[in-house]
Amino acid sequence: MSSARPPFNYTLTAINTSAPSRPEQSMPPTHPSRMPRILMYLVVILVALYLALCTALFVFQRALIYFPQPAAISTPETLLTLSVADAQVQVTVRPHDGPNALIYFGGNAEDVSRNLPEFSEAFPDHALYLLHYRGFGGSSGSPSEEAIASDALSLFDKVYDTHPHITVIGRSLGSGVAIRLASQRPAARLILITPYNSLLDIAVRQYPIFPVKWLLKDKFESWKYAAHISIPTLLLAAEQDEVIPRSSTEQLYEHFAKGVATLKVIPDAGHNSISDSPLYFKLLEKGL
Repeated sequence: MSSARPPFNYTLTAINTSAPSRPEQSMPPTHPSRMPRILMYLVVILVALYLALCTALFVFQRALIYFPQPAAISTPETLLTLSVADAQVQVTVRPHDGPNALIYFGGNAEDVSRNLPEFSEAFPDHALYLLHYRGFGGSSGSPSEEAIASDALSLFDKVYDTHPHITVIGRSLGSGVAIRLASQRPAARLILITPYNSLLDIAVRQYPIFPVKWLLKDKFESWKYAAHISIPTLLLAAEQDEVIPRSSTEQLYEHFAKGVATLKVIPDAGHNSISDSPLYFKLLEKGL
């Protein structure tokens, strides 16, 4: 008998035909861009620099407004010392008996004593009083709008005791002093040479990127006082004024009541050369 064959045991083995496996590779770490951080640093630096400049403007602003000058003419005969509460203010004078006097306030870098010879010749019938701002021409103290305004009142009151007919003249920065004084005291005439609507307007024009409105202490806002002026007033503008824009002078002129002020423009004259024009003293004499 033939023996039975044992059954075949078929085992199917799955054949892996896929490619051999590779070890997993990690992606390189990503770094955030450094550009925003650099820009942030730049912004911080620029803001800090801007604030530092604003601080410097606020702290040193009066050094940018007032430029004290010594007095070229300084003799006992030509000097009057005005004693006020906290300063000794020097006034260049030419005494003269009679009712007429002239009080003069100069520019921010003017030695007013240099006007004495020409003023003496042009105005022989007037006693002359040319105020040296604090820190100028031997006056003690430091200049500021309020200090100058106070000294101007003191000088007027002293002069008025002996000269009841006072013409007040202000040039450039001094025009703001003169118009404020004339609005508070009984002046007879007012003459404003190269005047401005306000020093604030000029500063905003010169420093447009800074908040001058909040930084400036001495604003010299002449327009505030113009409406209170009722005496004959002459405004003299320089045709080629490179410091005070004509628009500023014209804006001030518009603030006077109708018929009070007259505006004259001296042709071919600059801000500092206006007094060299032959018309200068002729118009001043008419203004008196």
